[in-house]
Amino acid sequence: MIELVDVSLKYDNETTAVDHLNLKVDPGEFVFVVGPSGAGKSSIIKLLLRERIPTSGTVKVNGYDLKRIKKRAIPKFRRTLGVVFQDFRLIPNMTVFDNVAFALRVTDASAKYIKQRVPYILDLMGLQEKAKRYPHELSGGEQQRVALARALVNDPPMIIADEPTGNVDPELSYEIVTLLKKINECGTTVVMVTHEHEIVRYFGGRTISIEQGRIVFDGQIGGHDEG
Repeated sequence: MIELVDVSLKYDNETTAVDHLNLKVDPGEFVFVVGPSGAGKSSIIKLLLRERIPTSGTVKVNGYDLKRIKKRAIPKFRRTLGVVFQDFRLIPNMTVFDNVAFALRVTDASAKYIKQRVPYILDLMGLQEKAKRYPHELSGGEQQRVALARALVNDPPMIIADEPTGNVDPELSYEIVTLLKKINECGTTVVMVTHEHEIVRYFGGRTISIEQGRIVFDGQIGGHDEG
């Protein structure tokens, strides 16, 4: 699913954001990526989304070699990912239904399929009664669930969640991660970047700690919600 081999990323100002990093994430895993601000977490996400090309090394995601991929194949590659951002990135003048449907329309899905698939995903996220609402009419937690529904609607094999709890209340943070865990239990690979160590300690699982562009810890942490 994800394989980074001896990957480095330097920016134009010669800042080394990722430093000879090796990482493998297998299909069906749930992985937390943690680290302080400036550790390189965002740069790793950019590499996984092919927003950046590594200065050296190999980045493979969902069978695509992102250093060698042709530009015309990038949209097809990105459809194999569902991405959830901290700032939701919902379209303000679209309803909840249309925000989620938008992810299908750009793939030329049929109107019939959209009409079936979107309500199903909204129901899964507990948003069936919010379908006609606009983003500004929703709470932060509801907006994040819409963003999660949009990421899921194409049924991608992998979800990348970049600080998905950063703009919601602490109580809702646990709700969002619980939803991600349930999605993972259905077979979807989940990579969640977070700075909230309490959440990681609560849920447990494979945790990768990044400092100065390098992995300083990669192992299993026992969670408090076990059992």
